Amino acid sequence: MKSFLTALFIGFSILAFGQNALNGTISDHHNKPIESVTVAIPELHRETISDSIGRYIFNDLPNGNFSLTFSSIGYANKTMTISLNQKEATLNITLEETATHMDEMIVSTVFNKVQSQNVMKVEHQSVKQLQQKGATTLVEGLSTIPGVSQISTGTSIGKPVIRGLSGNRVLVYSQGIRMENQQFGEEHGLGMSDAGVESVEVIKGPASLLYGSDALGGVLYFNPEKFAKTNTFSGNFNQKLFSNTRGSNTTLGIKSSSDNWKFLTRGSYSTHADYEIPSGEKVINTRFIEKDYKIGLGYANTYYNSEFRYNYNNLNIGLPEEDITPEHFRTPLYPKQDIDNHMLSLHQKFFLRNSKLEADLGYTYNNRKELEAADEVALHMKLKTASYNVKYYLPKSGNLETILGVQGLHQTNENNGEELLIPDATTNDIGVLLTSNYEWKSHTFQAGIRYDARKINSETHGVIDEEGYFEALDKTFESFNTSLGYKTKLLQNLTLRANIATGFRAPNLAELTSNGVHEGSNRYEIGNADLKNEQNLQTDINLEYGNAHFEFFANGFYNHINDYIFLSPTGNTIDGNDVYDYVQDDAALYGGEIGIHYHPHPLDWLHFVSSFESVTGKKSNGDYLPLIPANKFSNTIRTEFDIQQWFKNGYALLNVDYILNQNNVGSFETKSNDYTLLNLGFGGNVNIGKNKFDLSLNANNLLNKTYIAHLSRLKTDGIPNIGRNVVLGLNFNF
Repeated sequence: MKSFLTALFIGFSILAFGQNALNGTISDHHNKPIESVTVAIPELHRETISDSIGRYIFNDLPNGNFSLTFSSIGYANKTMTISLNQKEATLNITLEETATHMDEMIVSTVFNKVQSQNVMKVEHQSVKQLQQKGATTLVEGLSTIPGVSQISTGTSIGKPVIRGLSGNRVLVYSQGIRMENQQFGEEHGLGMSDAGVESVEVIKGPASLLYGSDALGGVLYFNPEKFAKTNTFSGNFNQKLFSNTRGSNTTLGIKSSSDNWKFLTRGSYSTHADYEIPSGEKVINTRFIEKDYKIGLGYANTYYNSEFRYNYNNLNIGLPEEDITPEHFRTPLYPKQDIDNHMLSLHQKFFLRNSKLEADLGYTYNNRKELEAADEVALHMKLKTASYNVKYYLPKSGNLETILGVQGLHQTNENNGEELLIPDATTNDIGVLLTSNYEWKSHTFQAGIRYDARKINSETHGVIDEEGYFEALDKTFESFNTSLGYKTKLLQNLTLRANIATGFRAPNLAELTSNGVHEGSNRYEIGNADLKNEQNLQTDINLEYGNAHFEFFANGFYNHINDYIFLSPTGNTIDGNDVYDYVQDDAALYGGEIGIHYHPHPLDWLHFVSSFESVTGKKSNGDYLPLIPANKFSNTIRTEFDIQQWFKNGYALLNVDYILNQNNVGSFETKSNDYTLLNLGFGGNVNIGKNKFDLSLNANNLLNKTYIAHLSRLKTDGIPNIGRNVVLGLNFNF
């Protein structure tokens, strides 16, 4: 099989041809050249910058149709589709001055459209934008995006929630491959650092057509840091300090690029002590240490583009419990988690005569330990996943684009600790998809169909009728899914998007096999080997209006889930622990997000951003679903300014978040009170003589408000969330 694929790829490469050059000039509407415009061909991972006379040049480009993007601060982003089939092409561009946000290229929806062209509404945020909000962790930053929240355990563990769905219902992609890290557990976090991550794209709704099982509730797609621009060398050193946790985050990265070869590497080290609540008390053993290392190597020529990346992440996380004697300062105490994540990815593109072939190959290794004492490894799970994702882009026919794809994985779970939450098991996935995108005037249609099969085999373990007994599984789960989307311009500045899609999720091993006490929640959980697929149908409506000074959006959704899997109390106890069964019932989630962005003329430096988000989840009998975030009303005033030549691209912001009370709770939850948080931010580029650096200063929960978030796992113990936290960041580019 391996030799066949190699021969196939070589054959495709022989069919490819073309060695093109592209150049042009960039100017404003006064015909004045614009310097330092970033010109990118995202599909080829190629970037350059316009020179002092507005000129840009690309060499050694393959034949085909490609998106070309132009972006610069103070100007509206521009995206063009260019057809390369001759030796040299010239494209001159005029950019319009504007204060609106950039129109970003969306990678997660496979057709690589900018957001304004995309049929699906996808939230795009750069990690720099999230960091400007003073977030301690990556997931904390994600929770500032409307429709996204987090299930947290202190400041160290955060699980993303998209419109009320979390865990295995939200799929995470990084470096172009799916992350697998035992995400079924409530106390199992995201397992990745924001160091070396360029941006995140959030699909809020079923994306099973694109990604298969586990994308029933949505997708978080993390785009890695870009390579350096051609024939350049650059690097940066970043240091952050956190007042509340006495925390520190240090990051160093370098990258270099030639005409064909690209290289980057980045290391990061974070350490945080126990967080402090507004009363001045410390929450013992919420400390953590995170180490992260990334390396990337790329090669591109006229016919072929290849990108290899490796990421190692280590998390040493304390688990707060009663009667822990505080000692040391930052070193996590017992009980704690020690987690290693290894991720390797190989992304390849082959450019053919009028089409292209993409292949993403991935391998992840999650080595998770939970330690009760120095010599006692209570839980030790090794999860190894090899995955592939191959897509063939058929030759474009007029305005019709079509993709054929095949995806799959081979996964093994192995236990080495004294306790078992799930048995040793093997999982095999395969999925086949067909999707098309058609544009006609101001209308765009997108449709697709997909078939998936997941086979799970596990081993028998333990003694019948005793805790820790797992009966062997041999189960296959299948599903057909479809998606239909439509986008149109109702008016020049008014866009309508409507999508209807199905999704599915095969039951995970914990739901199928559990038989014991889950220490994270003190419940005796019993699995059900007869569980069926969760299957959903979701409708989404998105309305967007935008002109030079005012933007508005409204998103509404209704998500019906057949055979929703949840824990139900039996009324029995085993060894003093309440017993819960995994059962199924139909459920529905509905709600949406609405918001505005106003920057009045002539006060283009002033921005007012406001949003409201709401979600309700119910079973078919009218009972509320658990782990549904409270409604949230967020308001931000932001100013942008320069102070002569020594302080450029400055900003100051004031954010007020009002989180409403949550009275719609599940069977093992309690109600939550409302609260208001005030946050401040300030930053910009400092230029003092030859010294240049970026400065950011944030004060989160400025008023030191005592509150307990509804999705905090420490809520049952009455432990408040973090108090006031001042974050200072310095970034030096070289």
